[in-house]
Amino acid sequence: MFRGGPSGRRAALMSGPDVWEVVSSVRLSGGKDEKRVIAATAAQMSLSPAQVQVALDYYGSFPEELDAQVAENERAAAQALAAWQARQRLLA
Repeated sequence: MFRGGPSGRRAALMSGPDVWEVVSSVRLSGGKDEKRVIAATAAQMSLSPAQVQVALDYYGSFPEELDAQVAENERAAAQALAAWQARQRLLA
């Protein structure tokens, strides 16, 4: 399914997270064994292995779209961390 939002249309799992979130979690696992990575991601995100597989299948068809969403999230997280660190320095 697709969800709309400020960043535009995003692929998402039905009653679940956005696909880019699953992709990001798979990347962070650092694993190479597909079955183990799928099982670990499913457990971590409270998803079924089939849902993780659907997300990976979508990634296989649209990697550029999802890579851009993951990169944008990483950029926003780095920006938020830098703002928090600046505030902490000010208040120290």
